Amino acid sequence: MKKEFKIEAVKESALSTLFLGSAKLPLKKIEEVMNLNGLQGWDVAFQIIEMRRMFLFWKRETVVITFSREIK
Repeated sequence: MKKEFKIEAVKESALSTLFLGSAKLPLKKIEEVMNLNGLQGWDVAFQIIEMRRMFLFWKRETVVITFSREIK
């Protein structure tokens, strides 16, 4: 049984990060990405939240989702 993998990154809003310093992760966007990939037969294999640098002084959260599915 062989598998293939796909990685999606969902970032928090840049404007919220600039004006507020931080914001909540876009849960609706994450849900859309997961549902869209689920319809195509992908399963969530792994998920991590990491801080990525934005411009010079700001950082924002990014959810990195790894999807997998069996190759037919």
